[in-house]
Amino acid sequence: MKHPSRRRFLATTGILPLVPGKTLFAEPAVKDGWIDAHVHVWPADREKYPLAESSVGRTITPEIFDPAILRGHQKGTGVTRTVLIQMSFYGFDNSYMLDVIESDPERYRGVAIVDHSVAGVGERMKELGGQGVRGFRLYAFPDRTKDWAGSAGMREMWKVGGEENLAMCCLADPAALPAIQSMCETYPDTPVVIDHFARIGAKGTIDPAELARLLALAAFPQVHVKVSAFYALGKKQPPYTDLAPMIRELRDAYGSERLMWGSDCPYQVADEHSYAASVALVREKLDFLSDAEKTDIMKNTAEKVFFR
Repeated sequence: MKHPSRRRFLATTGILPLVPGKTLFAEPAVKDGWIDAHVHVWPADREKYPLAESSVGRTITPEIFDPAILRGHQKGTGVTRTVLIQMSFYGFDNSYMLDVIESDPERYRGVAIVDHSVAGVGERMKELGGQGVRGFRLYAFPDRTKDWAGSAGMREMWKVGGEENLAMCCLADPAALPAIQSMCETYPDTPVVIDHFARIGAKGTIDPAELARLLALAAFPQVHVKVSAFYALGKKQPPYTDLAPMIRELRDAYGSERLMWGSDCPYQVADEHSYAASVALVREKLDFLSDAEKTDIMKNTAEKVFFR
């Protein structure tokens, strides 16, 4: 069997054009493109989608970041699918995110927020699982994780997550990683996703001791890490290549098949930062990654966890 050239193969997938002079990225079919594993969206309509009581009066910046605006940033990057992360200022009301998913279920999946202190949280998770939700956001900070082991609702969340293949998506600080490790030991069947490198580098430098904690979680095959929020980590300047050594260590520990890219829009598209620059770090700047590893990070891992 004669194998096509690499360029012709990419053209058939929609990533490169066959005709010279066209744009670098033709718009691929939805299922053929890259996946952004971390985006927040919200509308301008505060009547249909009211803020949680705790956020009333809060200044929302930007005022609106809806799917149309997101697609404008994604155009030409090869990104066609998106994992939506419930925005904190809506609290436990996931209505807007669910409506976006329903509007285009091929393109969107969701990570919801539920109240684990309310009876029946497991049934609520299953209900949301039938509406395109594939994970649940946990605010994994030390002041909260200290209560996890004693919380019946939190234990129910992790148990149901394992039974239903619904991920625990942890917005974590490095100090909370041991608590997550303890839950991984107790619930080995529950998928886990660590957001934004566990925010290692938020203070401007990569702390080796903090990174060691994140690398230790690689011993648990159900754990995945989001390579995301470049604007907020390390030097916090494009092209973000100062994050490359950390990404390389994570690749060596986890394998590319457990890493997934996410932009963290709309925050990635403010000031000097851009959507294209976030894509480019993985696609163009990390020469230690093979093409297959880049595809894992940009598509396959998120597809396995969220689009199944």
